[in-house]
Amino acid sequence: MPETWAIHNRINLYLLDAVPGDGLGAALFPKGRTVADLFGHMHNVRLMWLKASAPDLMKGLEKLEPKLPHSRDALAAALAASGEAIGALILRSAESGGRVKGFRPHATA
Repeated sequence: MPETWAIHNRINLYLLDAVPGDGLGAALFPKGRTVADLFGHMHNVRLMWLKASAPDLMKGLEKLEPKLPHSRDALAAALAASGEAIGALILRSAESGGRVKGFRPHATA
């Protein structure tokens, strides 16, 4: 399971890297989330899960404020860091029977 998460996280980073420079500011709708906003949202949702399930793994991680401009490098660094923390949460879960606090039925479901 931790290896699967690592692959998933790496693919998201590859996807971010493949977005053309002007593509990060693109949105489907005038008031919709931009591509950069969506990557920031992924990071922030990870933090939400960490806060609920393993606050100790949030050390050094900060929320990316929505609708503020974030560079590709800042997004990549945030996703890499939150991805590593989620990986640690998954590993911890696997070592304790597959349970993650607040997640039903279990992390491997």
